[in-house]
Amino acid sequence: MKNLNFQNIFDAYQLVGGAKIKGKQADELFELGEYDANKRGYTIYPIDNGIRYVDFAMVVAEKELKNNFVIEVIKQNIAA
Repeated sequence: MKNLNFQNIFDAYQLVGGAKIKGKQADELFELGEYDANKRGYTIYPIDNGIRYVDFAMVVAEKELKNNFVIEVIKQNIAA
């Protein structure tokens, strides 16, 4: 999973549930969960060897995601 293409996060439209993200400084992978309006942030879950650990989660603000994380590039099929 270390050979995936990642790009910077520019806006909230890129932040969809299930997207793979990783820190800019570290090589740890996370899976983006849902947005929690009460906590004003996105829930992220750590991934290790393709396994998502739901017993440990963090809430990260959108600003922190933009500054400290990159998101996996996914090819989209657009129906014309």
